Amino acid sequence: MDMKKIKFFLLVFMFVLLPLRPQGYSETDIISVEKSENTVEKLQKMRLDLLLEWSNRLYFVCNLTDLYRLQGEGISYIIETANFYPYNQGDLLAQGGINGAFHSYLELETDLMALEAAYPHLARVVDLGDTLENRNIYALKISDNVSLDEKEAEVFFVGCHHAREWISVEIPYLLGKYLVENYESNRAIKSLVNRSEIWIVPLLNPDGLEYSIHTYRYWRKNRRDNGNGSFGVDLNRNYGYKWGYDNQGSSPNSFEEVYRGPFAFSEPETQVVRDFFQQRKIQALITYHSYSQVIMYPWGYIYKPTSKDELLEEIAAEMSERMEAVNGNIYRYGRAGDTLYLTNGDTTDWSFGTYRIPSYTIELPPIDIFQGGFFNPEHEISAIFEENLPAALYLIEWSIQNFK
Repeated sequence: MDMKKIKFFLLVFMFVLLPLRPQGYSETDIISVEKSENTVEKLQKMRLDLLLEWSNRLYFVCNLTDLYRLQGEGISYIIETANFYPYNQGDLLAQGGINGAFHSYLELETDLMALEAAYPHLARVVDLGDTLENRNIYALKISDNVSLDEKEAEVFFVGCHHAREWISVEIPYLLGKYLVENYESNRAIKSLVNRSEIWIVPLLNPDGLEYSIHTYRYWRKNRRDNGNGSFGVDLNRNYGYKWGYDNQGSSPNSFEEVYRGPFAFSEPETQVVRDFFQQRKIQALITYHSYSQVIMYPWGYIYKPTSKDELLEEIAAEMSERMEAVNGNIYRYGRAGDTLYLTNGDTTDWSFGTYRIPSYTIELPPIDIFQGGFFNPEHEISAIFEENLPAALYLIEWSIQNFK
């Protein structure tokens, strides 16, 4: 038998063995599986990208390979994609481009440089370091004497640890924009800026964001090539405090969404935050994520309060109250481990555990995936920023008042 015939029979053989393509499948789908003890055990071994649990069903983001694996395990599923916003709402990107009004890396770079050029006495763009794909990680410093290091309270705001959380780029960027644009006209803003140094990193994970925009919308991690066919480290599991404390709050498996990396601070993105904190004296921190509409503070790695639990709760309660007053949206608040789920090696446990500063994760709207999940309509960006603004301003003022 000649080689052409051998190749032909091999192709036919492979085609016969290949499972039928699931009905109604697109490149990436949301599926649900009925929750049962037997099913949960199998699913835990498969390490799928879990979105939520609802009404005794588990919802996952799956690709074609995942669906074949489910079929192989005899697990029945329902494709739910059409039931989820924004798939059932039409095109959300009214302003053009595949990411619409949301920033790409280059768009953010351009806008940050424009702020510096327009307000050189108030805004300075600092390159903190490079990513694995050689993109810059930018910090925007805002202060009245921006070129000087003054003995003032320093507050840190950071967005987009997780690539698919596009709204988490916009809120810290808009905070910086608001502060410089309102400095001359708003006495309260001028007072805050004059008495503090405000540091804003809108986009910590530019490699992941670009991949989310151009390749896979649900991408979460950075773009580390793990060398075994998997890519990415979850940056919010890669910080040094209680890194790898257990395998519930993070994973040693590089194929999982919460893969913590080979060692603490293995990634250039978390390294720049670590190095920055070592050089500064930060008084407080907010890291923005989505979704759930909740304010969280340490601890996240265990179900226990910190030694400053009363203070952390008091600040969170005040921020929540001020946020609700804007649009009526309620941001729940509480310890991270109790409020959502256990994590270890995350930003706020590290910043609090290492520096003992008030540290908060704000999970931005919506409340759940049925209201949009990681997809925020463009017209809601401003409203989400407006309700988060009072919380940021309050934390800056608190830091000034408690500066030592």
